[in-house]
Amino acid sequence: MPDFEQLGVFYLGKQYDMAGQKLRDELLLYDAKDLTTHAVCVGMTGSGKTGLCLSLLEEAAIDGVPAIAIDPKGDLGNLLLTFPQLRPEDFRPWVDPADATRRGITPDELAAKTATQWRDGLAAWGQDGARIQRFRDSVEMTIYTPGSSAGVPLTVLRSFNAPSAAVVADGDALRERINGSVAGLLALVGIEADPLKSREHILLATLLDRAWREGRDLDLGGLIRDIQQPPVERVGLIDLETFFPAKQRFELAMQLNNVLASPGFSGWMQGESLDVSKLLYQSNGKPKLSVISIAHLSDSERMFFVTILLNEVLAWMRSQPGTSSLRAILYMDEVFGFFPPTANPPSKQPMLTLLKQARAFGLGIALATQNPVDLDYKGLSNAGTWFLGRLQTERDKARVLEGLEGASAAAGHSFNRGKMEATLAGLGSRVFLMNNVHEDAPVVFQTRWTLSYLRGPLSRDQIHELTKQRAPAATSASPVTASAPAPQSTPIPAAPIAPSPASSHPRPMLPPEVNECFLLSRQAAGKGDNVVYEPRVLAQAKLRFNQAKSGVDQWREVTLLATPADDGSVDWESAEVLDDAESEAAPVAGAGFSPLPKGLGLAKNFKSLGTAVQTHLYQNEKLTLWRCPAVGEASRPGESEADFRIRMAQAGKEARDSAIDKLRQKYAPKLNALAERLRKAGQKVEKEKAQSSQEMMHAAVSFGTTLVGALLGRKLTSASNVTRAASSIRSAGKVAAQRGDVAQAEENVEAVQSQINTLNEELEAETGKLRDQFGADQLELEPVVVQPKKSEISVTRVALAWQPTVVRQA
Repeated sequence: MPDFEQLGVFYLGKQYDMAGQKLRDELLLYDAKDLTTHAVCVGMTGSGKTGLCLSLLEEAAIDGVPAIAIDPKGDLGNLLLTFPQLRPEDFRPWVDPADATRRGITPDELAAKTATQWRDGLAAWGQDGARIQRFRDSVEMTIYTPGSSAGVPLTVLRSFNAPSAAVVADGDALRERINGSVAGLLALVGIEADPLKSREHILLATLLDRAWREGRDLDLGGLIRDIQQPPVERVGLIDLETFFPAKQRFELAMQLNNVLASPGFSGWMQGESLDVSKLLYQSNGKPKLSVISIAHLSDSERMFFVTILLNEVLAWMRSQPGTSSLRAILYMDEVFGFFPPTANPPSKQPMLTLLKQARAFGLGIALATQNPVDLDYKGLSNAGTWFLGRLQTERDKARVLEGLEGASAAAGHSFNRGKMEATLAGLGSRVFLMNNVHEDAPVVFQTRWTLSYLRGPLSRDQIHELTKQRAPAATSASPVTASAPAPQSTPIPAAPIAPSPASSHPRPMLPPEVNECFLLSRQAAGKGDNVVYEPRVLAQAKLRFNQAKSGVDQWREVTLLATPADDGSVDWESAEVLDDAESEAAPVAGAGFSPLPKGLGLAKNFKSLGTAVQTHLYQNEKLTLWRCPAVGEASRPGESEADFRIRMAQAGKEARDSAIDKLRQKYAPKLNALAERLRKAGQKVEKEKAQSSQEMMHAAVSFGTTLVGALLGRKLTSASNVTRAASSIRSAGKVAAQRGDVAQAEENVEAVQSQINTLNEELEAETGKLRDQFGADQLELEPVVVQPKKSEISVTRVALAWQPTVVRQA
């Protein structure tokens, strides 16, 4: 296995020698956990910024980390251009014919050259088609296009749904969510609103605050109706009509209605729901890499969507448990305009909140730009990693240095401005300076070859070509027009309603003991339509599912709505299960009623219906949970198998990171000691070689002197010659001894290196065990079925529920 295929690290390139202007052998491996303190990538056009950021997303995908990538230019769709076979025919549809013409070759020849270029480029960085295939197999990649059907459309119908109870209970979080949603919506209609001064902003914020505190969801149609007829009489201490007269409220409603009614906005009302969890994970728990392309949108539409998305990410983030491991990534390419230093666009506040708070939840924020002067560097002082490429102007360098200095100060690190400035001045293409507060010193490196084919921005047609093979996704909302906005749990307006048809009856008189309620309509009544209430029986109960051996003790609330027979009996087997049963105290004005079945006007009959409900629930209700034996945990109430798998996968990552830290602590002293021994053994070899060379020279001189004396006529047996000969023999013996010392020193080097290799093999084997142990695909789940005891089923309510039906007029 290559050195860079390690758990929890991202292979981004190799270290670079600035003095020698050459690549070094040391890999640049970025610890995934460091991204929880966020990253900023800055570089001018041609610096290699896109390749670096795509490499970061590729590595995260291979490590099983999901990501949402916001793409204002259209470059990030290149992540889907992955060809494991690296064949020319794979590249052929994506090469630029105009580029081929400029080169004087055919598109087929350009495709062949590109395939060869990518194969050779990958090989030079220790990669191949198999790694591309691993990348493709690790995540599901999708291009989303809000407001367009070029890719997978996203609907914003749910963008004003009530947030979770945790967000509502957190005053600061709720205020941020409301202000962001209102500012994004007003930006869409061209209104620059101050949250403290603008009547439009204050009114919309009041409406959202009231609806969300009541647990009500709103769509654009419902919000427009609330603007015309607000469910409040005062705003602050001022009465509504004085604060915002009806005529001027109507003008605001018309502005929003014009947006809703425009043909171009219809694309926003179709497609998959803007659900962050679904953008990060498939239904089976497999991580996703969701590219959200907004290049086709206008500036106001981009601001609206990005603001809504950031608020949704905030809400999702706050629903997650804390973790020190990297759970997911939010990446935005070319953040220019969304996080400026002085202006305050709607996107700025949620982005700043994410940068300040996301670390605790394991959400890594990565931002990229080629215009550093257009970023709020005070806010970016929360970023722990800076990837700095070639910059265009001295002003850009000055702003980058300002941001780096702030980030270093926030982390408690020293900052050498002069040295950093000199390094930035010498950066070339694909060469970056990484300043990571988790490392001892900045590192210069060259980026690796990307697994994805970097062909440049994708057009709408190319995005459509990439996504057309995808199965049509189930949409959470059908197309809606301005004349008939789809209400969500919105009461039928009190007027105008036509008189009830002759077949309906007046509201029946009932004794006070009968619990009566009026359900909210699922249809909007138009002018001249009739509303008739049909009798139903509503039952609500609480069930306890308790099984000690499985460690399960959970409660569930159930709401059933049944249609009674003419004799007043109820078949609970055919009852409808409701997620909620929103109701009001009185019917709408002018509505009619269907006849009441026999017996439903008597309170005692509802007691027997309650007993029947209890029996029905005892016989039919069961709780199916999932249990992970490896982790020893069971799924939570309402948690799907996919969500449980996601949670267990995150638990596995946390356990994996902890195990990796322990491995490092275990092996680091041994490897460091062996490295020191290897260094000393190498020095010993060099020393023995030097001494051996000296002895060889001495022996050669001694022997040569003896030989010369003999040749000049001296007797070989003379005393001097005998002495010289003896000295020569001793020198030769020393040479042999020195050669033996060299050999022994080299054997010591080989022995130490062998120990290092053995230790590395042990480390790799243990790492492989961790991969097998904590891999998401290794988690086995077993179902646990629990039935309630009859004594632990509490029927809390049995009521006569009137369900409204809209009767359209011909």
